[in-house]
Amino acid sequence: MEQNAKIYVAGHRGLVGSAIERRVRRDYPNIVTSDVADFDLTDPRATDAFFAREKPVYVFLAAAKVGGIKANDTYPADFIRINLQIQTNVIDASYRHGVQKLLFLGSSCIYPKHCDQPMREEHLLTGKLEPTNDAYAIAKIAGILMCKAYNRQHGTSFVAAMPTNLYGPGDNFDLESSHVVPAMMRKLHEAKVAGAPSVELWGTGTPQRELLFVEDLADALVFVMNHFEASLDREDEKMFLNIGTGVDVRIRELAQLVQQTVGYQGSIAWNPAMPDGTPRKLLDVSRLAALGWKAPTSLENGLKKTYAWFLENEGTLRR
Repeated sequence: MEQNAKIYVAGHRGLVGSAIERRVRRDYPNIVTSDVADFDLTDPRATDAFFAREKPVYVFLAAAKVGGIKANDTYPADFIRINLQIQTNVIDASYRHGVQKLLFLGSSCIYPKHCDQPMREEHLLTGKLEPTNDAYAIAKIAGILMCKAYNRQHGTSFVAAMPTNLYGPGDNFDLESSHVVPAMMRKLHEAKVAGAPSVELWGTGTPQRELLFVEDLADALVFVMNHFEASLDREDEKMFLNIGTGVDVRIRELAQLVQQTVGYQGSIAWNPAMPDGTPRKLLDVSRLAALGWKAPTSLENGLKKTYAWFLENEGTLRR
């Protein structure tokens, strides 16, 4: 990216977007953001007016409706509608207003529920999706294909990145919509404060999850924007990159790490009547590694940093 070119970070209030903004500001001074109070990205006219006025050269599309298993399973219509609206408006406006490069953020849930492990980019659309979040996954798959279609038809340079499960400063700790790490962290912290002898966690604890510290993701995305170009070779289409650590952990082991981080002395009771979700989601990150990037933060250190942030911001958290 050119040093002084205008960069738009869409979704800068969220977990990913805020991390991207912090990382980009370290090296690039000309950043523009937008709040819902300014305009709604689900509104095509407002989105178009913003691009016409600001004329960004580079776009990080991190704006999205996100949530954990319960939220995705309860509100599938909201997840597919809102995400399709946001990405359609931003991608199309980026094309019409001459954005030089756009990076679309997807999710590892785009891969089939019973996908071969680790999951490679070419596994996309090779099997059935996990039903608890298929609406969200379909929206993200549509975003990838939309970037590819605009590149083919209009000669744009739109790429996509598929991060694994994320956690870190700025996370959502609302138990109705949070992901696994913040949900565990809040439950165990509150049990510690209350002196509760036991905490119930969902599922069997047997699924395996790959976890990436969000600050590492932000660094990877800047790296991708500078080092990865989409390929339109129909025999070897490279439209997106997996972003992760290449290492996963069982949910039971993760719970033990979070318990140690929080300092909770009680026991954990697993509720197998609640859904586990996809059995395993491990990304093959060999393409990204070949370009020269590797995640620097260990899970243990990332959890410590996240809990420190939680304690500092407990009174103002989304919860």
